[in-house]
Amino acid sequence: MALRALQATTGRFCSQAVSPLQARAAAQRRSTSASIPTAYAHSQPATVGSSLDFVTRPSQAHTIAAPHRSPPPPTPEPLLAYELVQGALVRYSSGAPSHKVPTAVLVHGILGKRQNMLSFARRLVEGFPNWQVVVVDLRCHGESASHQPPRSQPNTVESAASDVVRLLSALKLFPEMLIGHSFGGKVVLEMTKAWSAAARRVPRPVQVWVLDALPGEVRSGDMGGADRPADLISMLLAMPPVIPSRHWLISQLEAANFSSAVARWAATNLAPLASGAPGLTWAFDLQGIRQMFRSYESTDLWPLLAAPSVGVKYSFVKAERSTFRWGGGDEARIRALGHAVHELPASGHWVHTDNPDGLFDILAPSFGGEVDLHLQRSPGSTPRPSMAAMGVANNIAPSPSALASDRQLQGLMM
Repeated sequence: MALRALQATTGRFCSQAVSPLQARAAAQRRSTSASIPTAYAHSQPATVGSSLDFVTRPSQAHTIAAPHRSPPPPTPEPLLAYELVQGALVRYSSGAPSHKVPTAVLVHGILGKRQNMLSFARRLVEGFPNWQVVVVDLRCHGESASHQPPRSQPNTVESAASDVVRLLSALKLFPEMLIGHSFGGKVVLEMTKAWSAAARRVPRPVQVWVLDALPGEVRSGDMGGADRPADLISMLLAMPPVIPSRHWLISQLEAANFSSAVARWAATNLAPLASGAPGLTWAFDLQGIRQMFRSYESTDLWPLLAAPSVGVKYSFVKAERSTFRWGGGDEARIRALGHAVHELPASGHWVHTDNPDGLFDILAPSFGGEVDLHLQRSPGSTPRPSMAAMGVANNIAPSPSALASDRQLQGLMM
């Protein structure tokens, strides 16, 4: 009876004799076959009478759960677009690696891009050829706007600072100096806050320069009564996604009571459509920029100045013709907290283009040099033209009113 059961199960012919040794071998084969996953068994050409024949029968199939697999790691967010501007002694030296070279970081303002800062970055490394300067495009600006996917973080001063810190970490750089203009000034302040949140000290001394910006909340009235950044951003967002031409944009902005200089400057931020179709589009992410500017207005970094981290030195540059109202007690408060405020003469808000020589002189001691380093700059270098003059470079003739409104325009480049 046991012999017949064994023969029926194994698919052997009943006329064959089965020894006890064969019976044990057949039982072992059944035990081994039962551990083979169904998917694998079905991938084999089972034949009648084979030891795998039972696996293909639905009543006897065995299913083994698939092994647990962890979800793939999230795709890392792209790094900010940047340029590394190196002095001659760095470029032509076969000595120390890049992460051991004295490094400064230069950060632009709202509605700007790294190209705005490159001229001054080159001036710095001409004066201090053993230094290098990292110049970035903040999120939503310049090339960083086009290659970055939607982020989980909101577009704020804090997240913008986090982006720069992450870039420096990827480059294996820890800078000796941070320089931020306007919105970028709050970004570099926030960077030091992030670095020292736990230990209250930074790995090495860091000099922070805030160019024509205040550490506290900013009210719209503090930036003049016309051509305010928030109003311009809202106006640009109300435009159609495809702009017919630069002249069309200028006429629309002038009809909305923006100055001619502002309208012409806005037109320089248009780019051809990627498809090659007629029309232009914005070279930055306006929705993200609006969020960033709201964060800039509300971010209060006075507590950081009141309790600075060990190893961090804060200094401010105030433009003589600044669009901010420095006279409200903020300058005295900064000084009372032990931080320096330097006034830059003959300059509006765009300190690095209005008076680059004067700004260089103010920053030079913190680079370890003296003001006579003018001798090391490229001879014959000239300051960048005003915003109204930039319209001429774009084949847009400035009107007398445009020339008169340069100072109003400076307030937009926060």
